[in-house]
Amino acid sequence: MKHLYGSIGLALSGIPLLLAGCGSINIWPFGDSKPQGASVARGPENATEYRCDGGRAFHVRTLEAGKSVWLILPDRQVRLDRVAAEAGNRYSNGIAVLHIGESGATLTDGAAISYAGCKTGTATKP
Repeated sequence: MKHLYGSIGLALSGIPLLLAGCGSINIWPFGDSKPQGASVARGPENATEYRCDGGRAFHVRTLEAGKSVWLILPDRQVRLDRVAAEAGNRYSNGIAVLHIGESGATLTDGAAISYAGCKTGTATKP
């Protein structure tokens, strides 16, 4: 009986060695997990990234055919509804105000937080 337990222990101690050898083997049947030349999206899906002065950034996802937007900040997310604007598109929730115009965007969130000089490289704007 002791001999049986010793054999099982020996067999189990060899499993980590066998698994360590599998580290370089790719058993995924659908090719590489990240194809060469494929770009990896940065940021939320279906959202436009705005890069602002001072290295700040946020993302905007258009909802309900532009009647509202989902504002994605580094620390939180909020919904903003379209409000009247003289030019461009203006969205607000009563505290935060996002103005998107032809030359870029500005975002104010209360008196303390302001994003200015925001630009995007994509042609899709809310």
